[in-house]
Amino acid sequence: MKTIARHLKISGRVQGVGFRYFMIRTARELGITGWVRNRRDGSVEAMVSGAPDAVEKIIAWARRGPPGAVVTDVRIAEGSGEFPEFGTLPTE
Repeated sequence: MKTIARHLKISGRVQGVGFRYFMIRTARELGITGWVRNRRDGSVEAMVSGAPDAVEKIIAWARRGPPGAVVTDVRIAEGSGEFPEFGTLPTE
């Protein structure tokens, strides 16, 4: 199976609204691996890896976020790495 990886930087009201928790749940449902973390600048950063259609679905989800989030921007770049599952990293 072909996999792709994308690095996401999500801006807006994305901290304090359960963004990481919901992203973990959504990623696991889609079979995505990688990580998500809060950034000190108030954004959320994620590395997502999986089948191209699943990666597109998690990106579409990130553009909306969970209830309570107000996503204003999602910057997408090529990503890399292999991950055993999807989880959180410490704030950076």
